[in-house]
Amino acid sequence: MKVLIVGMGKLGYQLAEAFAIKDNDVVVMDQKQAALQKTADQLDVLAIQHNGVEITSLKKANIGELDLTIAVTDDDETNILIAFLSKRMGCQRSIARVRNPEYSRQSDFIKEEMNIDYIVNPEQTTAQEIRNYLLRDMSMHVEDFAQGRIVMADVHVNHMCNIAGYQLKDLNIREKVLVAAIVREGDIVIPHGETLIEETDVLYLIGESEDVASFSGRCGVSTEKKEVDNVVILGGGRIGYYLTEYLVDLGMNIKIIESNRERCKYLAETFGNVLVINGDGTDINLLKEEGVFGADALICLTGLDEENLLLALLAKQFGMKHVISKVSRPNYIPIIEKLGVDVAVNPVTITASEILRYVLGGKVASISLLLGGSAEALEIVIKPEAYVTRDQLQYLELPKGIIIGAVLRGDDVLIPDGTTHIRPEDRIVVFILSGEMSRIEEYFYPPRRGFLSELWNYR
Repeated sequence: MKVLIVGMGKLGYQLAEAFAIKDNDVVVMDQKQAALQKTADQLDVLAIQHNGVEITSLKKANIGELDLTIAVTDDDETNILIAFLSKRMGCQRSIARVRNPEYSRQSDFIKEEMNIDYIVNPEQTTAQEIRNYLLRDMSMHVEDFAQGRIVMADVHVNHMCNIAGYQLKDLNIREKVLVAAIVREGDIVIPHGETLIEETDVLYLIGESEDVASFSGRCGVSTEKKEVDNVVILGGGRIGYYLTEYLVDLGMNIKIIESNRERCKYLAETFGNVLVINGDGTDINLLKEEGVFGADALICLTGLDEENLLLALLAKQFGMKHVISKVSRPNYIPIIEKLGVDVAVNPVTITASEILRYVLGGKVASISLLLGGSAEALEIVIKPEAYVTRDQLQYLELPKGIIIGAVLRGDDVLIPDGTTHIRPEDRIVVFILSGEMSRIEEYFYPPRRGFLSELWNYR
């Protein structure tokens, strides 16, 4: 597939990395030479230093021959215009990042009138992710697949009872659960039976939701229902705004602490039934006076990663059950979660996952980017003639970086082993290292027909 990405910030770079790995033809465009140079040095892409809103610039990118344009500059109006011009000049599909809450309320109208295929809002998507976590049944971080029948959970070994020091084969897993991967010191390890579990490891479990809960419960991980009624949000920016909207609709009591006085005034006028406090979220005396540590959940959404981390750790020391921290650097996520914070959310990774989910369309039902994009979990519906349907898994010689974690066959969830034979119409969850993404079509989709077929024919 031929892709143009305009805007080489953090999101633009992660998208370029994801599409370049899949052996697509990727063109990146930005007005800043430094951002382009970094991308061109590290990825196999064509870099063009131009303004994406200029028609001559789009022509230089051969816009009429492209399958997809993604506009992710820092300016909403620029992104909308680029997506609009791209479609008018012959590009098959266009995506625009739009962050302004005022635009988000009329995104359907903008898409229809400007002929834009998809509009993504990072702050709104991140707020939805946080809301979903607060509403989950289990205290561990869980991703849903196959309409909730299959889940992927990441569990910290130091939260589990007496499994550190054992080999994986000695865990006595009676449930339909597979340890698909282990995160160790920020790196992903694909385990085998003799893999030794370490105290600082994070296990990625895939299986039927009830079985994952059962196994985790036997290992001492709390699976009690969450009762989140009182939530404190530190930081009243866009994510805080959207999250407040969602949680107020759910009947929760919300308290926002924001340092900017004008922003506090705006939030107080917008949410009449929400307590908005103008103050410094790092002031421990203020947090104690306002009873922050007695709330059911604390969401740290300030603009500084270090500030969010310190506040989250402080909250855990005071015994808060649910603490979520926003981070802008993906490499901080494993560090923060290793220190005991329940969940670290990264808007860039969440947004990239949302865009990829849309682009992959019918080929992948859902996608989750892990550890800043170094691994992915995909949900794929298997079609006739796909390579994986040819024989038992033990004879297919799949790469070590591709793990079929679970299979939904009709109403039954299967945890595959070497004797499992994947069938057409099976819905599978695949854990895959990013370096193997270019081989997804080779193994999980029917062979291409015809000389001119594109590698990823999304249309």
